[in-house]
Amino acid sequence: MGMVLKATLNRQLTAFFNFIPFVTHYLSTKKPFQMSLFPPAPKPKSLLGYHRILSPTAGVRVSPLCLGAMNFGDAWKDFLGECNKETSFAMLDFFYQNGGNFVDTANNYQGEESETWIGEWMQKNQNRDEMVLATKYTTGYRTISDATEKIKSNFQGNHSKSLRLSVNASLKKLQTDYIDLLYVHWWDYTTSIPELMNSLHQLIMAGKVLYLGISDTPAWVVVKCNDYARFHGLTQFSVYQGHWSAAFRDFEREILPMIEAENMGIAPWGALGRGQLKSAEEYNDANRDGRKMAPQSEKVRKMAAKLDEIAKKKNTAITSIALAYVRHKAPYVFPIVGGRKIEHLKGNIEALGIELTQQEIDDIEDSEDFDVGFPTSFLFPGKPYRTRYTTMDMPLVITNTPLESQPKPQVIEPRQGEKTLKLG
Repeated sequence: MGMVLKATLNRQLTAFFNFIPFVTHYLSTKKPFQMSLFPPAPKPKSLLGYHRILSPTAGVRVSPLCLGAMNFGDAWKDFLGECNKETSFAMLDFFYQNGGNFVDTANNYQGEESETWIGEWMQKNQNRDEMVLATKYTTGYRTISDATEKIKSNFQGNHSKSLRLSVNASLKKLQTDYIDLLYVHWWDYTTSIPELMNSLHQLIMAGKVLYLGISDTPAWVVVKCNDYARFHGLTQFSVYQGHWSAAFRDFEREILPMIEAENMGIAPWGALGRGQLKSAEEYNDANRDGRKMAPQSEKVRKMAAKLDEIAKKKNTAITSIALAYVRHKAPYVFPIVGGRKIEHLKGNIEALGIELTQQEIDDIEDSEDFDVGFPTSFLFPGKPYRTRYTTMDMPLVITNTPLESQPKPQVIEPRQGEKTLKLG
């Protein structure tokens, strides 16, 4: 009997002492104490840590910027500038430590050094499964002087053998057994769509690749590929990678409408202007410093001046406005940012907090004469073309019927209260 009383008393005392924190919390705050088995994750170190869905057809979570690794290597330093292994690892470290997990490379970048170094970095940090790794096949990658193969014709192209050789080599260099996102690097105009889509799907089924993307390819090819995949129970392309910036809007003629219709994400390269979007003062300073600057076209000069005007109002850099522009144009946009300096990457991350008004976006687009081309210019005549237009902006529609139109999907706005976030 004594043992039973003792056990009962212990339970009552335990319950009493466990209740004390609840009482203390309520008396000090006048708010009920809330306890959860699933507390929210801690606030990210930077805006880079707020991840999002890659696309409506690819549920993997990625950082809002993708780190481009084309510079990581010594083989192309005469062309792209020096970015040795120490610098490359420092860039990867900074990106990762600030919440970045999306990295882009290719089978041929820097004579295969880019993939190799990324593999070494992931092995060193033991963080492979934390990263979302994108690489590409199609370009001939066995072109370096010490390659042992005498015949290299099948180490390039969209065909099945090129795919098999390239992916197996990439897995070895990256020191992993799977690739998160595999891009067709460019369309070779010879491989059949059935061969391409069946070969890619086999990699998905083998677990070597999780998602498919396509780069630098005509819109009609992508649509035919995705249609073939859907009709035959295969994996479709979920992401498109291509050249798009405020100064280069050709992307908006056929590619962007195709992406919206196909529910794909966008990984634009060249969004920062490929070094060309500089004010007159910045451009002249760069030339005085001895950098080999390509001449600015009149079109680029006008665009840079408009971006500079907006940047000064917001106390930021031209490149930050250029980055914000593409991110405001569609819901699933993950710009590829590269460079060789931590301060450039830091500026790109801080730019994630920049918000542009619709008027500012229109002002940017009005600074150049962009011809969207037929048939879009015929269907939306008489005013500058905007990608946000719907059927209610078509004279042929509104002259005949009072029709209400569903707005296009909206972009994720910069996080309120965190727009001025600075990285140490």
